[in-house]
Amino acid sequence: MALKQSDLNWFRPLWRRVAVVLFLALWLGWELLWSGDMFWALLVGAALAYSLYNFFYAFPKEEPTNEQIPPPNPPEGDDGSRP
Repeated sequence: MALKQSDLNWFRPLWRRVAVVLFLALWLGWELLWSGDMFWALLVGAALAYSLYNFFYAFPKEEPTNEQIPPPNPPEGDDGSRP
């Protein structure tokens, strides 16, 4: 399932994607090591795998803009010719 355009825009900064994945990884560790509840560990593990795939493998890269930067205007009184 692909992310919607509004989701893509919100997750564009890398730190947000890393924060979500880090949170899910910590939650999975807590479920496996502390609580031992395999149902929640399975759900969080699936969410972590889904997030890793969508945020780092399938996330669309920003396309570089090919805008040409115009040359600066010559100073006033200078027509661009050299004496």
